Amino acid sequence: MAQTTTTGFARRPERPVLFLAPMAGVTNSVFRRICKARGADVLTTEFVSADGIMHRNERTEHYVDFTPEEHPLGVQLFGGDPEQLARGAQSVVDWKQPDFIDLNFGCPVNKVVCKNGGSALLRDGALLAAIASAVVRAVAPLPVTAKIRTGWDQSSINAVDNARHLEDAGIRRLTVHGRTRAQGYSGEADWDVIAAVAEAVQMPVVGNGDLTSAEVAGQRWQQAPVSGLMIGRAAMTSPWIFQEIAAAFRGEEAPPAPTLSDRWDLIEDHCRQELQRWRKTEKGMHAMRSRLMAYSRGLHSSRELRRRFGAVESLDELAAIRSWHENALHDEQDRDNAIEVPPHLAHL
Repeated sequence: MAQTTTTGFARRPERPVLFLAPMAGVTNSVFRRICKARGADVLTTEFVSADGIMHRNERTEHYVDFTPEEHPLGVQLFGGDPEQLARGAQSVVDWKQPDFIDLNFGCPVNKVVCKNGGSALLRDGALLAAIASAVVRAVAPLPVTAKIRTGWDQSSINAVDNARHLEDAGIRRLTVHGRTRAQGYSGEADWDVIAAVAEAVQMPVVGNGDLTSAEVAGQRWQQAPVSGLMIGRAAMTSPWIFQEIAAAFRGEEAPPAPTLSDRWDLIEDHCRQELQRWRKTEKGMHAMRSRLMAYSRGLHSSRELRRRFGAVESLDELAAIRSWHENALHDEQDRDNAIEVPPHLAHL
């Protein structure tokens, strides 16, 4: 069993606990450790189906594997059948010994929703509660947490009701993404709904959505009585955001902004670790391309960088791109906003 299961379960700590959002295709062990080293407090795996857990194959292990330095860490599961999810949760606890199980009731992606998983369950409070109760019983006394959205669409904002269902079912902590399923990743996160949920239940509530800087994090902490803040897309571009937020809440001066050299060191180190993980250079570099796209945001010549990243095949080619980028004269117009990560790059 892990060393600690308590981090992140206080209802209103002195400072917010900082969570890295689980993002499909993004938050594998390598990226989680990158964020942990830069100030993330609590990590969660990419989501995996309860059925996949039962197979315990290489692909599933790829999703749920983690290292000791990643604690406290939870495994996130999705599905629509209470008994199957309970079996899957019990199996992964026996197999990997995470600090908690997290239930995904928020994913808006069609291939998940059409199987009655993710945010499809926001429309069925009874089934939502049945799943939560079954998993809580199956893994007790290990904590079970959950993540939801504000509702299915703007005409059915039911996060408070769903939060109460989940609390009654034994869920120990709830993350609320401030968008509906219909919004996907567009529009603005509604922190008024997040605040209403935090006020309505006794369990700790974590706020998620549009946390793009230490300044915004401070504003949201004052707006909503949450216990923690979950950061997703902003971390894809700059994992340093965790230490920036943490310093602000400690009343310290902001740490120095990462230099261009810092950013490139991270890019190369991330790729190096992924290649070790994949054991095949070509497949590993291909898997990294979308991550490289996110890292390009906010850098000079970002469009040209993305063009080159889209064809990169090896660490040597990546080093050549770095050499070009650090020494070229850049078009000041070719630089985009560091925060505006295209929604298709992440599943928040």
